[in-house]
Amino acid sequence: MLMSLPPNFGQAFDLSSLGKPAPSSPTSPNIAVGKVVTKENLASDFVELSMTKPVVLLCWTTRAPHSLDTLAILDKLNKEDAGSWELGSIDVDAAPEVASALQARTVPYAVALVGGQPIPLFEEAMTESDIKSVISKLLSIAAEQGIGEAPEEKLEPEETEALAALEAGDLIKAEDAYKRFLARMPANPYAKLGLAHTQLQLRILNLDPAQTIAAANSAPLEIAAALAAADMEVATGSVEPAFIRLLALIKATSGDDRSRVKDRLLELFSLVDPADPRVIKARAELANALF
Repeated sequence: MLMSLPPNFGQAFDLSSLGKPAPSSPTSPNIAVGKVVTKENLASDFVELSMTKPVVLLCWTTRAPHSLDTLAILDKLNKEDAGSWELGSIDVDAAPEVASALQARTVPYAVALVGGQPIPLFEEAMTESDIKSVISKLLSIAAEQGIGEAPEEKLEPEETEALAALEAGDLIKAEDAYKRFLARMPANPYAKLGLAHTQLQLRILNLDPAQTIAAANSAPLEIAAALAAADMEVATGSVEPAFIRLLALIKATSGDDRSRVKDRLLELFSLVDPADPRVIKARAELANALF
């Protein structure tokens, strides 16, 4: 499944930056893959089109050959899908302002547009099989919103096993299935997200929400209590208090203790949409705290 969107996710684009003049950049080669995205046509040609069919935008650069490989894979899949979705190509060297508007932090970086809303897809090189799975789920999400048609969804065997285990309430079995899924397909975002979500549910399984948070509030420097409270807060939708709690603890600790808290915070980040303003703010604060 794709990550759920926060209520204000439609504000994730910083379209105001598109009015700024583009800095000078190296001349880009003519790579005829997808439709070129520019600051002039992002809204008119791509956001508008996403009202009738899903759009996939990929940020790439010739300085990162693996991002060109990803572009080629997307082009191949786009042709195989016979135009059921549109591919937009963004050379970050030629159009840095567009990449900035999409909040791209690395390449390859893929973001979808569905009904004018951005949905981050992935920000690392993936296999063709993994990317195909991402596109399939994207088309299903779009179809649920009345945009385009859903493909016949094919789940990976371990994913099917994990979902069946979750349906039966067997978190241990689901965790095992997701671990095997991730071991076989290390870059698959659904394997990563499924495992992180299942492990979160396991950690809070026998905890009382009110007591867990109260215990952490009464002893803010107690690491185990803070981690448990942050887990509970994210699981119940209170992501900002969880981030604030762990960021404060990172600032107050060092060495292995700090690493332990930082790792949990990064894991909790993975459970929230990366374009969510709360994640963006917390990531910036984490960088400041560490460096």
